[in-house]
Amino acid sequence: MNPLLLPLAVGLDLLLGDPAGWPHPVRAIGWCYARLDTLADRPGRRTRVFGAVCVLAVAAGSAGLVWAASRLPFLGSLCALYFAYAGLALGGLLAEGRKAARFLIVGDIEAARSVVGGLVSRDVTELDGPDLWRALAESVAENANDGFVAPLFWLALAGPAGLWAYKAVSTADSMWGYRTERYTDFGWFGARADDVLAWLPARLTVAAMWLAAGLLGRLGGVRLADIARDAAKSASPNAGWPMAAAAWLCGGGMGGPSRYFGVIVEKPRLGPPSGAWDAQRYGLLSRLVLFTGCIVAVGTIALRSIIALLA
Repeated sequence: MNPLLLPLAVGLDLLLGDPAGWPHPVRAIGWCYARLDTLADRPGRRTRVFGAVCVLAVAAGSAGLVWAASRLPFLGSLCALYFAYAGLALGGLLAEGRKAARFLIVGDIEAARSVVGGLVSRDVTELDGPDLWRALAESVAENANDGFVAPLFWLALAGPAGLWAYKAVSTADSMWGYRTERYTDFGWFGARADDVLAWLPARLTVAAMWLAAGLLGRLGGVRLADIARDAAKSASPNAGWPMAAAAWLCGGGMGGPSRYFGVIVEKPRLGPPSGAWDAQRYGLLSRLVLFTGCIVAVGTIALRSIIALLA
Protein backbone atom coordinates (compact mmCIF):
# COMPACT_ATOMS: atom_id res chain seq x y z
CA MET A 1 0.00 0.00 0.00
CA ASN A 2 1.27 3.48 -0.87
CA PRO A 3 2.58 5.05 2.38
CA LEU A 4 0.86 8.34 1.50
CA LEU A 5 -2.57 6.70 1.28
CA LEU A 6 -3.36 6.81 5.01
CA PRO A 7 -2.45 10.47 5.71
CA LEU A 8 -4.11 11.65 2.50
CA ALA A 9 -7.31 9.73 3.25
CA VAL A 10 -7.48 11.07 6.81
CA GLY A 11 -6.75 14.62 5.63
CA LEU A 12 -9.46 14.50 2.98
CA ASP A 13 -11.97 13.12 5.47
CA LEU A 14 -11.32 15.87 8.02
CA LEU A 15 -11.28 18.55 5.31
CA LEU A 16 -14.18 17.50 3.10
CA GLY A 17 -16.32 15.15 5.19
CA ASP A 18 -19.13 13.62 3.12
CA PRO A 19 -20.16 16.28 0.55
CA ALA A 20 -23.91 16.57 0.13
CA GLY A 21 -25.19 14.94 -3.04
CA TRP A 22 -21.93 13.10 -3.67
CA PRO A 23 -22.45 9.42 -4.53
CA HIS A 24 -21.20 7.20 -1.71
CA PRO A 25 -20.34 3.48 -1.81
CA VAL A 26 -22.29 2.83 1.40
CA ARG A 27 -25.48 3.74 -0.45
CA ALA A 28 -24.76 1.04 -3.02
CA ILE A 29 -24.12 -1.48 -0.25
CA GLY A 30 -27.35 -0.43 1.43
CA TRP A 31 -29.22 -0.90 -1.84
CA CYS A 32 -27.85 -4.46 -2.11
CA TYR A 33 -28.95 -5.29 1.42
CA ALA A 34 -32.41 -3.82 0.80
CA ARG A 35 -32.85 -6.07 -2.26
CA LEU A 36 -31.61 -9.10 -0.31
CA ASP A 37 -33.94 -8.26 2.55
CA THR A 38 -36.87 -8.39 0.15
CA LEU A 39 -35.57 -11.64 -1.35
CA ALA A 40 -35.41 -13.13 2.15
CA ASP A 41 -39.18 -12.71 2.52
CA ARG A 42 -39.64 -15.89 0.52
CA PRO A 43 -40.57 -18.88 2.71
CA GLY A 44 -37.69 -20.48 4.59
CA ARG A 45 -35.09 -17.83 3.82
CA ARG A 46 -35.20 -15.54 6.85
CA THR A 47 -32.65 -17.73 8.63
CA ARG A 48 -29.18 -17.31 10.12
CA VAL A 49 -27.63 -19.28 7.28
CA PHE A 50 -29.18 -17.20 4.49
CA GLY A 51 -28.39 -14.01 6.40
CA ALA A 52 -24.75 -15.07 6.69
CA VAL A 53 -24.57 -15.92 2.99
CA CYS A 54 -25.95 -12.47 2.12
CA VAL A 55 -23.46 -10.60 4.33
CA LEU A 56 -20.49 -12.64 3.13
CA ALA A 57 -21.51 -12.15 -0.50
CA VAL A 58 -21.85 -8.36 -0.16
CA ALA A 59 -18.61 -8.06 1.84
CA ALA A 60 -16.66 -10.19 -0.65
CA GLY A 61 -18.19 -8.34 -3.59
CA SER A 62 -17.39 -4.94 -2.07
CA ALA A 63 -13.79 -5.93 -1.33
CA GLY A 64 -13.37 -7.45 -4.79
CA LEU A 65 -14.66 -4.38 -6.64
CA VAL A 66 -12.46 -2.03 -4.59
CA TRP A 67 -9.44 -4.29 -5.10
CA ALA A 68 -10.02 -4.38 -8.86
CA ALA A 69 -10.57 -0.61 -9.11
CA SER A 70 -7.39 0.05 -7.12
CA ARG A 71 -5.39 -1.88 -9.69
CA LEU A 72 -6.68 -0.18 -12.81
CA PRO A 73 -3.94 1.21 -15.09
CA PHE A 74 -3.32 4.94 -14.48
CA LEU A 75 -6.47 5.39 -12.33
CA GLY A 76 -5.77 2.75 -9.68
CA SER A 77 -4.04 5.07 -7.21
CA LEU A 78 -6.83 7.64 -7.42
CA CYS A 79 -9.46 4.93 -6.94
CA ALA A 80 -7.60 3.59 -3.92
CA LEU A 81 -7.42 7.07 -2.41
CA TYR A 82 -11.10 7.72 -3.04
CA PHE A 83 -12.21 4.45 -1.45
CA ALA A 84 -9.87 4.98 1.51
CA TYR A 85 -11.20 8.51 2.07
CA ALA A 86 -14.84 7.56 1.49
CA GLY A 87 -14.63 4.81 4.11
CA LEU A 88 -13.79 7.29 6.90
CA ALA A 89 -16.52 9.44 8.42
CA LEU A 90 -15.08 11.56 11.23
CA GLY A 91 -15.26 14.83 9.30
CA GLY A 92 -18.90 14.32 8.34
CA LEU A 93 -19.82 13.17 11.85
CA LEU A 94 -18.35 16.26 13.48
CA ALA A 95 -19.92 18.54 10.86
CA GLU A 96 -23.41 17.10 11.47
CA GLY A 97 -22.82 17.31 15.20
CA ARG A 98 -21.92 21.00 14.93
CA LYS A 99 -25.05 21.63 12.87
CA ALA A 100 -27.32 19.94 15.43
CA ALA A 101 -25.57 21.76 18.29
CA ARG A 102 -26.15 25.15 16.64
CA PHE A 103 -29.87 24.43 16.31
CA LEU A 104 -30.10 23.30 19.94
CA ILE A 105 -28.23 26.37 21.19
CA VAL A 106 -30.70 28.75 19.51
CA GLY A 107 -33.68 26.62 20.59
CA ASP A 108 -34.74 25.40 17.13
CA ILE A 109 -35.90 21.99 18.36
CA GLU A 110 -37.57 20.88 15.12
CA ALA A 111 -34.44 21.55 13.06
CA ALA A 112 -32.31 19.83 15.69
CA ARG A 113 -34.60 16.79 15.61
CA SER A 114 -34.17 16.57 11.86
CA VAL A 115 -30.37 16.54 12.09
CA VAL A 116 -30.16 14.24 15.12
CA GLY A 117 -32.70 11.91 13.52
CA GLY A 118 -30.28 11.43 10.62
CA LEU A 119 -27.56 10.31 13.03
CA VAL A 120 -29.47 7.87 15.24
CA SER A 121 -31.80 4.93 14.70
CA ARG A 122 -34.13 5.80 17.57
CA ASP A 123 -37.36 7.78 17.28
CA VAL A 124 -36.62 11.46 18.01
CA THR A 125 -40.06 12.94 17.32
CA GLU A 126 -40.88 13.38 21.02
CA LEU A 127 -37.42 14.30 22.31
CA ASP A 128 -36.95 17.72 23.89
CA GLY A 129 -33.74 19.76 24.23
CA PRO A 130 -31.95 17.76 26.99
CA ASP A 131 -32.87 14.41 25.41
CA LEU A 132 -31.69 15.61 22.00
CA TRP A 133 -28.35 16.69 23.50
CA ARG A 134 -28.01 13.23 25.03
CA ALA A 135 -28.93 11.42 21.81
CA LEU A 136 -26.47 13.57 19.86
CA ALA A 137 -23.67 12.91 22.36
CA GLU A 138 -24.34 9.16 22.33
CA SER A 139 -24.26 9.04 18.52
CA VAL A 140 -21.04 11.06 18.21
CA ALA A 141 -19.29 9.00 20.91
CA GLU A 142 -20.29 5.62 19.44
CA ASN A 143 -19.57 6.65 15.87
CA ALA A 144 -16.11 7.89 16.75
CA ASN A 145 -15.25 4.19 16.65
CA ASP A 146 -17.72 2.93 14.05
CA GLY A 147 -17.15 5.80 11.63
CA PHE A 148 -13.43 6.39 12.00
CA VAL A 149 -11.25 4.29 14.29
CA ALA A 150 -12.50 0.88 13.15
CA PRO A 151 -12.44 1.73 9.42
CA LEU A 152 -8.97 3.27 9.77
CA PHE A 153 -7.79 0.17 11.62
CA TRP A 154 -8.93 -2.10 8.79
CA LEU A 155 -7.60 0.29 6.16
CA ALA A 156 -4.16 0.14 7.76
CA LEU A 157 -4.34 -3.62 8.20
CA ALA A 158 -5.82 -4.71 4.86
CA GLY A 159 -5.90 -1.70 2.55
CA PRO A 160 -8.99 -0.19 0.87
CA ALA A 161 -10.42 -3.63 0.02
CA GLY A 162 -10.24 -4.69 3.68
CA LEU A 163 -11.78 -1.40 4.75
CA TRP A 164 -14.78 -1.94 2.47
CA ALA A 165 -15.22 -5.53 3.55
CA TYR A 166 -15.52 -4.15 7.09
CA LYS A 167 -17.89 -1.37 5.96
CA ALA A 168 -20.13 -3.96 4.29
CA VAL A 169 -20.35 -5.94 7.53
CA SER A 170 -20.95 -2.77 9.55
CA THR A 171 -23.75 -1.73 7.18
CA ALA A 172 -25.38 -5.14 7.59
CA ASP A 173 -25.36 -4.62 11.35
CA SER A 174 -26.85 -1.14 10.95
CA MET A 175 -29.67 -2.38 8.72
CA TRP A 176 -30.37 -5.86 10.09
CA GLY A 177 -28.85 -5.95 13.56
CA TYR A 178 -32.11 -5.57 15.48
CA ARG A 179 -33.66 -8.02 17.90
CA THR A 180 -37.03 -7.95 16.22
CA GLU A 181 -39.02 -10.85 14.82
CA ARG A 182 -37.90 -9.92 11.32
CA TYR A 183 -34.16 -9.72 12.05
CA THR A 184 -33.41 -11.83 15.14
CA ASP A 185 -32.20 -14.73 12.98
CA PHE A 186 -31.66 -13.09 9.60
CA GLY A 187 -29.49 -10.29 11.01
CA TRP A 188 -27.63 -12.45 13.55
CA PHE A 189 -24.49 -13.06 11.49
CA GLY A 190 -24.02 -9.42 10.47
CA ALA A 191 -24.36 -8.26 14.07
CA ARG A 192 -21.94 -10.87 15.45
CA ALA A 193 -19.41 -10.30 12.66
CA ASP A 194 -19.47 -6.57 13.31
CA ASP A 195 -18.90 -7.24 17.03
CA VAL A 196 -15.78 -9.27 16.22
CA LEU A 197 -14.33 -6.81 13.69
CA ALA A 198 -14.90 -3.76 15.92
CA TRP A 199 -13.78 -5.35 19.22
CA LEU A 200 -10.18 -4.10 19.25
CA PRO A 201 -10.88 -0.72 17.60
CA ALA A 202 -13.51 0.07 20.26
CA ARG A 203 -10.91 -0.35 22.99
CA LEU A 204 -8.33 1.62 21.03
CA THR A 205 -10.90 4.42 20.85
CA VAL A 206 -11.16 4.50 24.64
CA ALA A 207 -7.37 4.54 25.04
CA ALA A 208 -7.05 7.41 22.57
CA MET A 209 -9.95 9.29 24.17
CA TRP A 210 -8.30 8.91 27.58
CA LEU A 211 -5.04 10.28 26.18
CA ALA A 212 -6.90 13.12 24.44
CA ALA A 213 -8.55 14.11 27.74
CA GLY A 214 -5.14 14.16 29.38
CA LEU A 215 -3.70 16.37 26.63
CA LEU A 216 -6.64 18.76 27.03
CA GLY A 217 -6.26 18.77 30.80
CA ARG A 218 -9.76 17.34 31.27
CA LEU A 219 -8.99 13.92 32.76
CA GLY A 220 -10.46 15.05 36.07
CA GLY A 221 -9.56 11.94 38.05
CA VAL A 222 -11.75 9.66 35.92
CA ARG A 223 -10.66 6.06 36.37
CA LEU A 224 -10.44 3.51 33.62
CA ALA A 225 -12.15 1.14 36.03
CA ASP A 226 -15.25 3.38 35.97
CA ILE A 227 -15.31 3.29 32.17
CA ALA A 228 -14.79 -0.48 32.01
CA ARG A 229 -17.50 -1.12 34.61
CA ASP A 230 -20.06 0.94 32.71
CA ALA A 231 -19.02 -0.44 29.33
CA ALA A 232 -19.80 -3.93 30.59
CA LYS A 233 -23.43 -2.89 31.18
CA SER A 234 -24.08 -2.56 27.45
CA ALA A 235 -25.63 -5.43 25.53
CA SER A 236 -23.10 -4.71 22.78
CA PRO A 237 -19.52 -5.80 23.49
CA ASN A 238 -18.23 -2.64 21.79
CA ALA A 239 -20.71 0.24 21.74
CA GLY A 240 -20.56 0.79 25.48
CA TRP A 241 -16.81 1.48 25.54
CA PRO A 242 -16.57 4.82 23.68
CA MET A 243 -19.94 5.91 25.11
CA ALA A 244 -18.87 5.18 28.70
CA ALA A 245 -15.56 6.96 28.12
CA ALA A 246 -17.33 10.02 26.72
CA ALA A 247 -19.88 10.03 29.56
CA TRP A 248 -17.25 9.94 32.32
CA LEU A 249 -14.72 12.26 30.68
CA CYS A 250 -17.35 14.88 29.80
CA GLY A 251 -19.44 14.47 32.95
CA GLY A 252 -22.68 13.80 31.07
CA GLY A 253 -24.83 10.74 31.62
CA MET A 254 -25.84 8.42 28.78
CA GLY A 255 -28.44 5.71 28.46
CA GLY A 256 -31.94 5.58 29.87
CA PRO A 257 -35.26 5.15 28.03
CA SER A 258 -35.15 5.36 24.22
CA ARG A 259 -37.84 4.58 21.65
CA TYR A 260 -37.02 2.15 18.82
CA PHE A 261 -39.70 1.14 16.29
CA GLY A 262 -42.43 2.25 18.68
CA VAL A 263 -41.04 0.29 21.66
CA ILE A 264 -39.44 1.92 24.71
CA VAL A 265 -36.05 0.35 25.45
CA GLU A 266 -34.38 1.02 28.81
CA LYS A 267 -30.71 1.36 27.96
CA PRO A 268 -28.11 0.98 30.73
CA ARG A 269 -27.06 4.17 32.46
CA LEU A 270 -23.48 5.22 31.73
CA GLY A 271 -21.37 7.88 33.35
CA PRO A 272 -21.97 9.96 36.47
CA PRO A 273 -25.46 9.57 37.95
CA SER A 274 -26.18 13.28 37.59
CA GLY A 275 -25.00 15.27 34.61
CA ALA A 276 -27.18 16.51 31.76
CA TRP A 277 -25.69 17.19 28.37
CA ASP A 278 -25.57 20.81 27.24
CA ALA A 279 -23.59 22.98 24.83
CA GLN A 280 -20.53 23.11 27.09
CA ARG A 281 -20.30 19.35 27.65
CA TYR A 282 -20.99 18.64 23.99
CA GLY A 283 -18.27 21.10 22.99
CA LEU A 284 -15.82 19.17 25.15
CA LEU A 285 -16.95 15.90 23.56
CA SER A 286 -16.39 17.31 20.07
CA ARG A 287 -12.85 18.34 20.98
CA LEU A 288 -12.18 14.96 22.57
CA VAL A 289 -13.41 13.09 19.49
CA LEU A 290 -11.36 15.29 17.15
CA PHE A 291 -8.22 14.80 19.26
CA THR A 292 -8.98 11.08 19.49
CA GLY A 293 -9.21 10.82 15.71
CA CYS A 294 -5.92 12.69 15.28
CA ILE A 295 -4.16 10.52 17.89
CA VAL A 296 -5.36 7.30 16.28
CA ALA A 297 -4.48 8.56 12.80
CA VAL A 298 -0.96 9.65 13.78
CA GLY A 299 -0.36 6.43 15.69
CA THR A 300 -1.64 4.28 12.83
CA ILE A 301 0.38 6.13 10.20
CA ALA A 302 3.53 5.94 12.35
CA LEU A 303 3.06 2.22 12.96
CA ARG A 304 2.41 1.57 9.29
CA SER A 305 5.55 3.53 8.37
CA ILE A 306 7.68 1.57 10.84
CA ILE A 307 6.37 -1.73 9.47
CA ALA A 308 7.10 -0.59 5.91
CA LEU A 309 10.67 0.36 6.85
CA LEU A 310 11.27 -2.98 8.55
CA ALA A 311 9.75 -5.03 5.74
